[in-house]
Amino acid sequence: MNNILKKIESIMTSKRKAGLISFESFLFVLSLIYGGAAKTREVFYNKGALRSKKLPCVVISIGNITVGGTGKTPMTIHVAELVKRMGYKVVVISRGYKGLAEKTGGIVSDGKTILMEADKAGDEPFMIANRLKSIPVVVGKNRFNAGMMALNSFNPDVIVLDDAYQHLRLKRDIDLVLLDNICPFGNHRLLPRGTLREPLSALMRGDAFILTRSDVANEPESTYNSVKLKSCARGKPVFKAIHVPYIYKVVKGGAISSQGIYGDSCIQGFEFLRGRSVFIFSGIARNIDFYNTVKGFNCKITGCSEFADHHRYTDIDLNIILQSAKKSDTDFIITTEKDYARIANRIAWPIDLVVVGIKISLENYDNEFNLFIKSRLNTG
Repeated sequence: MNNILKKIESIMTSKRKAGLISFESFLFVLSLIYGGAAKTREVFYNKGALRSKKLPCVVISIGNITVGGTGKTPMTIHVAELVKRMGYKVVVISRGYKGLAEKTGGIVSDGKTILMEADKAGDEPFMIANRLKSIPVVVGKNRFNAGMMALNSFNPDVIVLDDAYQHLRLKRDIDLVLLDNICPFGNHRLLPRGTLREPLSALMRGDAFILTRSDVANEPESTYNSVKLKSCARGKPVFKAIHVPYIYKVVKGGAISSQGIYGDSCIQGFEFLRGRSVFIFSGIARNIDFYNTVKGFNCKITGCSEFADHHRYTDIDLNIILQSAKKSDTDFIITTEKDYARIANRIAWPIDLVVVGIKISLENYDNEFNLFIKSRLNTG
């Protein structure tokens, strides 16, 4: 089963042409069916055959049009903090994908206390709750019900939705669409032949577009992507952002996660890793991006373990990671903030564990983006 999934993932990101009779062609037929269903669903909502519900507050959606890896969660945190600085009461709502509370919904954080662990909340909402110390976080697959829960419990002025561009059941006042600067439309094919969640025409629903990883060089086809985006954006604002890695925490060897932490995530850089041997592991949408990020710290990568996005680490997985790290005679083990959310307090690490987080920076577009959000909130 794993081999089939890996093959499908490889095909989804490939741009090669398929033979007339091949597995790629089979997936292409499925993508035509999927695309037709997605388009029909959007038409039904536009015509009113399917109705969207409205919450009695401003709703900002952070989403994308491809599967994973564009930085939705860091952007959700960025926008929530920005709106709070503007003086609004904010609540973040996430689906809670693969969390035990996904279907029933619930409060992950009241803005003061974390009320759910990662297994119940889902790794991304748990991570958001840990980062947003003064902003409540609510989960639920039904975003309207989750929104009403947020309104009844916290009476927010603004709700920020994490990964909700395709959730047409709930009306939004601002739809922010994230696109990876390197490959904004994947291989231009729909699931499961490609990584597009919807036809490119769905971009017309967006209110603004953010090209993430804009500091990474574009592919040769960037001119085509730029023309395509302009066509879909139709004069709407396009901003550029970069992913900025930082030290979330360092757990000393022999400690169980929250104990023995040293360093300050706001101050400490990556110089202490320069020239040192490191073993990395991750289970995110694009593990190769994390690998390249760590490579940029000028350390020596002695080995790595990769898992699927949202992977639930078993004791066997963690033991294999530890044994592999020990065999590679490494100085540090490095993982992502998202992965750490799933394994915190699970084991005592025999080697210092470095947890790397990602923040969003809009650099030269920061003031322009802030003014856009402020103006839309004033008219919302």
